[in-house]
Order: sequence, then C-alpha cells, then structure tokens
Amino acid sequence: MLLALTQTALAPATIVGDAIPDPLEGKTGDAARGRAIATDTRKGLCPLCHTGLGGAGPAGDLGPDLAEVGTRLSEGQLRLRLVDGRVLNPATLMPSYYRTDGIRVAAAWRDRPVLEAGEIEDVIAYLVTLKGGSATP
Repeated sequence: MLLALTQTALAPATIVGDAIPDPLEGKTGDAARGRAIATDTRKGLCPLCHTGLGGAGPAGDLGPDLAEVGTRLSEGQLRLRLVDGRVLNPATLMPSYYRTDGIRVAAAWRDRPVLEAGEIEDVIAYLVTLKGGSATP
C-alpha cells in the first residue's frame, strides 16, 4: 500500500513527429520558475552537461550549448527531449526527466519522474526564451 502512495501518475503525452505538441496536463509553464529549475545543479541539473544558461554554475560540454535553443527548437520539440529523448536517440546521454520505467535510480526515486509535469513546462517556458543572449526573465 505504501508503494501506491509514492507512485506518481504521469500525464499522457502524444508524440507527433519529433515533438510532443501539447503541454503536459494542459498547462503552460512559467519562465522564471523554469530558469530556477534549469540552473539548479541539484534539481534540473542542466548546467552539468550544457552551456548557455546565463552563467549558471559549472557548465559541462556533453550536451549542446543552449544559448540559442529557443530559436532552434519549438516548445513541442523541447518537451519531447525533456520527457524522453530516447525516443529520438536511444543512445542519448540526456536523462529522461518524465519517465518512471526503464530508469536505473536509487530506491527513493523509483516510480517517480525527475521532474513533475508542471516543472517540465516551466523549464520549457524558460528554454524558449534563450535566443542568443536575449533570454528572459
């Protein structure tokens, strides 16, 4: 019974081409909250692999520079990459932030996504503002 209480139900998502066009749970995100998540090296962990997040913490070079990601990818394309980039590239190093199956994690994290649906949408709202130095907020 305790296991059932700790499991997180994931919002359904429909993949169209290389994107998930509709926001998870039908709600758009907040760019300020998304920036806080994306730049936090304990939550979103983005700076561990990416540069281009406005000087946030240590910047890795495993993933692409995100400084202009808002000009390269749509919200839907970003959503699929955050939810489960393995759909596009099974060998990707990018974590699946919104999956609970097939992920090797510590017992405390089993049956839970790394980010909740609203947090995914917040990060997307931030990432689309990254357009070559003109990021907001």
